Amino acid sequence: MSPSDVRPPAEPKIAERDARRMEGRTALVTGASRGIGEAIADRLAAEGATVILCSRKEPGLVEARQRILARNPGADLRVEPCHVGHAHDIVALFERLDAQGIVVDALVNNAGTNPYFGPMMGAEAAAWDKTFDVNLRGPFEMSRQVARRLIDADRPGAIVNVSSIFGLRAAPLQGIYGMTKAALISLTRTLAMEWGGAGIRVNAIAPGLVETRLSSALLASDEIVARYNERTALGRPAVPAEMAGMVLTLLSDAASYTTGQVIALDGGWLIG
Repeated sequence: MSPSDVRPPAEPKIAERDARRMEGRTALVTGASRGIGEAIADRLAAEGATVILCSRKEPGLVEARQRILARNPGADLRVEPCHVGHAHDIVALFERLDAQGIVVDALVNNAGTNPYFGPMMGAEAAAWDKTFDVNLRGPFEMSRQVARRLIDADRPGAIVNVSSIFGLRAAPLQGIYGMTKAALISLTRTLAMEWGGAGIRVNAIAPGLVETRLSSALLASDEIVARYNERTALGRPAVPAEMAGMVLTLLSDAASYTTGQVIALDGGWLIG
């Protein structure tokens, strides 16, 4: 039997939740209204964290909160709209949290955008600016706001940035997106070095192809999906919940000696 004859189950089995590793922690997840962000928020809530759901539009956050509560009755979930591509929105968000006496000690920079799909020659300045503002400046400002407060309070914390395999390899037709994800990896390593002495750990995950709205342009192409599956050891794209377990681990004390790392969650794409 050749490797191409082996097919994985249609529905991947997600690890059972067997602990409450985030009890007493306050986690903020950006891009939490759907997809990977919602899956991460759901897992952190199940593990006992107070979770602040953050994205641009409040209605989507309210709906995500209802879905998460249905799976985790009694979870402490808060909704805070914020456009992470606007630095003044981020500052205002943390001023609101300050007024409530809330200190975030677990941050997931998941929000991302990819408005231009095509060759680099055709890229326009507006797409460049939007992608860098949301995918890079936003995570930097969110991280800085969290770190300042943790340092002032002399408290440890953990940050996870959601990068991409396209930050580790060439990104044909997604060049601007890939550049921001590569820069996010560099940012992750630099902040890990600068803030490690304060007890703040900074790591990143690099997802492969995941079934989300952000990946819709890729998933819509049978040719692209077939090429991805052929190269990937597990032979399929991921579902959002498969990103959440590693984020949970990196935020928890299970990864207390792990910082500055980039972990590919790609089903084996990079080894293909």
